[in-house]
Amino acid sequence: MAKRDYYEVLGIDKNASANDIKKAYRKMAIQYHPDKNPGDKTAEEKFKEAAEAYSVLSDPDKKARYDQFGFEGVNGAGASGFGGAGMDINDIFSMFGDIFGGGGGFSGFGGFGGGGRPQQARFRGSDLRVKVKLTLQEIATGVTKKFKLKKYVPCTHCNGSGAEGNATETCPECKGTGRVVRTQQSIFGMMRSESVCPRCGGEGKIIKDKCKHCSGDGIVMGEEVVEVKIPAGVIDGMQLSMRGKGNAGKHNGISGDLLIHIEEEKHPQLVRDENDLVYSLLLDIPTATLGGVAEIPTLEGSARVNIEAGTQPGKVLRLRGKGLPSLNEYGRGDIVVNISVYIPETLSKDEKKTIEGFKKSDNFRPSESIKEQLFKKFRNFFD
Repeated sequence: MAKRDYYEVLGIDKNASANDIKKAYRKMAIQYHPDKNPGDKTAEEKFKEAAEAYSVLSDPDKKARYDQFGFEGVNGAGASGFGGAGMDINDIFSMFGDIFGGGGGFSGFGGFGGGGRPQQARFRGSDLRVKVKLTLQEIATGVTKKFKLKKYVPCTHCNGSGAEGNATETCPECKGTGRVVRTQQSIFGMMRSESVCPRCGGEGKIIKDKCKHCSGDGIVMGEEVVEVKIPAGVIDGMQLSMRGKGNAGKHNGISGDLLIHIEEEKHPQLVRDENDLVYSLLLDIPTATLGGVAEIPTLEGSARVNIEAGTQPGKVLRLRGKGLPSLNEYGRGDIVVNISVYIPETLSKDEKKTIEGFKKSDNFRPSESIKEQLFKKFRNFFD
């Protein structure tokens, strides 16, 4: 089953206070407590799901990472124990016993009776998606981008309620609960079913007079400039999330998210390999033979490296720490320099005579050790 947004799980806004988060979790924990729903696996999963959401949103650091990166920012949270199939419910009570005024186990819930009032619906706005192209230089340092978005925003005339003068009344069909219960006779006896109220859509209230500016939706089309801080080390194809920056929800519902899709622009000389950058250095024969100095492009400019005499094609050099930073981790990749040697395609008569003279020298014939080294590299390529 796909993981649900933590704010949606608890039925709260991104801007909810710590106290609101605590209250929302307490309400769900009471509603889905196993003592009140014996043998109900669905209720047990919802109980665990609420605990996982609270474990992240109640921690300021985890909440900030989740708001920026979504589940990736907190490593799925469930991987650390919450929400997983092997989660021990007593662990949840032990961690959050202070919320319920009790210790571990089920004792903290003693005395809670009744089914509780069903949670009323809150419309959620749709998500917005944007693409952002980044150079390797921007990925190396992180960057802030601004987007001008056309999106649904709350209607200022009715303050997002959808009602003229904010005039609403309790839904007569569900009596404000947002749910309706029907009982009917079947071949198995009397069957009881509960569903969203068809008249109010689960809100528990109906609009008497629709707002003339938004036709009763509580939202209108508008514009917003959004500033997105993209951290260093992002990867091509990665999707970042800004909570609550998508389309506004109807009737003061929860706003959708802004999803930022990362596209990496190709560098003219460097190729990315995870956090390393790869550069192909083509040496001329004299430099490879006699040694010298070569310039290697970096994201900050260039770096000079010494080429040893007798450098063979296929040799690899590393510029430590000149690659890309790791996302949410310490350390930085390298620039990996793969060396090739250029062989002239055409020669003058004098050049040919010189090369012919080299044939007579044993130094220009590869030794057995060199052959073995090159063969090992060749074989490793296929392993």
